[in-house]
Amino acid sequence: MKIKKKRGPRKNGKPWPNNIGKWAASLSAEEKEQYHQRAARGLWGPEKQEPKKANDGPWIWPIDLSRYDRSGSLTAIEQDRLPLCAEAYRFHPYGRRMDFGPELDRLVRPLNDVLDYTGIITLHRKYTLVFLLHEMAERRRSFWAWSADEWIDSIHRKKLVRQHLLAIAYLLCGFADLHRIENDQIVYLCLARKVFGREYVDIIAQRVRKVLVEWGYRIGSQNAILKTLYEALLHIRSPHLHQLTVDQLQAVVERRPPRTGSYRKVALSRALASMGIIPEALKIERPPRTKQRSPFLIIGVPPEWARLCDVWYERSTALTSHRNKSYYFLLNIGRWLAHAHPEVASPADWTRDLAGHAVSVICQWHGGDWCSPDSGHVRSRGKALAPGTRAERISILRMFFRDLQEWDLIPRRFDPARSLTTPKSLLALIGPNPRAIADDIWAKLVWAGLNLTADDLPRMGPGSLGAKRPHAYPVEMCRALALTWLFAGLRNNEILRLRLGCIRWQKDDVTVPGTGDNLPADAVCMLDVPVNKTSTSFTKPVDRIVGEAIATWERVRPQGERLPDPKTGELVDFLFLMRLTPVGTSYLNERLIPALCSKAGVPTADVRGNFTSHRARSTIASQLYNAREPMTLFELQQWLGHSSPHSTQHYAKITPLKVAKSYADAGYFARNLRAIEVLVDQDVVRSGRAATEPWKFYDLGHGYCTYDFFEQCQHRMACAKCDFYMPKKSTAALLLEGKTHLLKLLQEIPLGEPEQAAIEDGVAAYENLLSKLADVPTPAGPTQRQIGAELVQITSLRQGLLGATTEMRTISSQR
Repeated sequence: MKIKKKRGPRKNGKPWPNNIGKWAASLSAEEKEQYHQRAARGLWGPEKQEPKKANDGPWIWPIDLSRYDRSGSLTAIEQDRLPLCAEAYRFHPYGRRMDFGPELDRLVRPLNDVLDYTGIITLHRKYTLVFLLHEMAERRRSFWAWSADEWIDSIHRKKLVRQHLLAIAYLLCGFADLHRIENDQIVYLCLARKVFGREYVDIIAQRVRKVLVEWGYRIGSQNAILKTLYEALLHIRSPHLHQLTVDQLQAVVERRPPRTGSYRKVALSRALASMGIIPEALKIERPPRTKQRSPFLIIGVPPEWARLCDVWYERSTALTSHRNKSYYFLLNIGRWLAHAHPEVASPADWTRDLAGHAVSVICQWHGGDWCSPDSGHVRSRGKALAPGTRAERISILRMFFRDLQEWDLIPRRFDPARSLTTPKSLLALIGPNPRAIADDIWAKLVWAGLNLTADDLPRMGPGSLGAKRPHAYPVEMCRALALTWLFAGLRNNEILRLRLGCIRWQKDDVTVPGTGDNLPADAVCMLDVPVNKTSTSFTKPVDRIVGEAIATWERVRPQGERLPDPKTGELVDFLFLMRLTPVGTSYLNERLIPALCSKAGVPTADVRGNFTSHRARSTIASQLYNAREPMTLFELQQWLGHSSPHSTQHYAKITPLKVAKSYADAGYFARNLRAIEVLVDQDVVRSGRAATEPWKFYDLGHGYCTYDFFEQCQHRMACAKCDFYMPKKSTAALLLEGKTHLLKLLQEIPLGEPEQAAIEDGVAAYENLLSKLADVPTPAGPTQRQIGAELVQITSLRQGLLGATTEMRTISSQR
């Protein structure tokens, strides 16, 4: 370190001039003390004394505002000195001139007192004071008279010392619009520490954070909830949690944009309620989404029709979601009405014939028909609607006219219940359609569920720099969810509403009453299923792997609270609960099942639709029904929780492989085919005489038939001995059998029902066949009655070859 040398004497020998010596000599002792204090403060900053911060005792506002002159107007001297000090101060070196003299002491002293309390480095103190002096000089008013907008403008323009400006506005001027400051996450935490003290704010945060950690909140969610806590404490201007109320939490959140931070309010209220600070927690409000009515909705709709649609919408007692859907469809009917029946402008003008026409149009309705011009949300545009959707729209129109007639808004010109009834042909297309998943795909999904890891789970939200995004739920809970879906055969609603402790283990071997069979202790475990849409709560056996996965999740499950069951209203401990909130209804279908498909290497859909939670129920039921030792229909009904076996029949699907095996064993093709022996004269074929001489001879047992299209002859089972018939005892037949180049074949002949019955059912059926063939022409032309010969039964038929149709097969080599 270089030491500055003491200044030597002047060259002329005279002493150095002392410019302030005379002025300093004229000061009194008290004035000299004040000067030295100001100089020390200007050079080294204020004397650092640890201010008294908040604690568990009574809270007193740290700045006594009664000690200051809070006049908003500036005096003439202040107006003259402010521009000079603000400009000149910029050129002074670091740490110099922190005191601005008695002229500006009224304005500077409160600022320094706040900065002394909150803590600030000397350089930032300089920037803060100069900036505020410059702002007061520009506005010609002291900071005591600034509005909230002026404070916000100043805070946003000086980002380097924004926190100190905000603390001055909050402590001195009662600034309360903290939610309007940019980057409010830092604003609330830093300001709370400056006002209430870092140590006490951290103590309060740790108390709330401990509860949130027990409930399973991650660090990001904890910080977001604590931000709401800091905001609420700054809003009530007190660091004590016991002074918070539910109304104050509501007021804090209502200052924000809609649907911003509402879950934090509920989570914080739950934590405060568990700590005994507030009587009860807030409820999660999920209002139904309603589309804003735009003027485009009524374009092309008759005015009277649109008016009555509005009246029905306001008076109807249906759910809001159903009313919205019905309202838009009724407007579409109005557009169709204006196009097809322009003379009808009101529901009062409808007749029974018009109602029937409307039903026929709805049965042919396609997606996007008669929609408003701005209906870009229609996904199924141009596609035929599902039968259930068409039936629902007919029901909407029927309900609309029924309500208008009951409210005496239109005359009763027809009965909506009869004129707007759903056609039976449409009702026949509606019914339960459980869709089982193919066995090979299902086996891969089961493997994926058994080997599910954390890397396979979907992640949520943006991750921090260099870190992976977090999972929505722990892997133990996701594995328990997946295995319950794969093995328990439950509905989505039943899975999500399972209770804590729903698994009961069978510890000993038991004997099944009535059968005497032994059930080992480790075979299955019992699962308690809650009340569902078809039955009350019941117990069903499931594979022990489900019980093991649920037991693993229960060991690491965060502490929760009893919440009301949405179906029964009773307070229960939900099994799949995280952050005091049950698992979302769409998580299984939209997140977990696609993750299983990705791990298994299978698509998320097949020709029958997407893989959903309910398709597993149908798949498991079909496999239990088609097992080697299958469950009976009534056993399957009880296992699924159905109230009627009729519902179970839709789930108990016989697998295609089992149907194929039974079909093959039935021998349908072999039963309807018979083979007849055919002799082919190769000499005639090779010599080219096949066009004029017989070359193919069908062996009838008692003779031969030389008709080339024997399989098409009506008398093939009872020969009428026409001109194509050759008796075996004739000379021609004996010469044929003696030839050396004779090829013997088998040809399969398809039989009709009367011919099949004649073979299998005996004499009566054969006599019936003969009576039908008496007047049927033979290939030669005349009928059997005209020929006068008796019909002769063919006796040389054999059982047909499986898989053959009417092809010819060689059965022996040449003679």
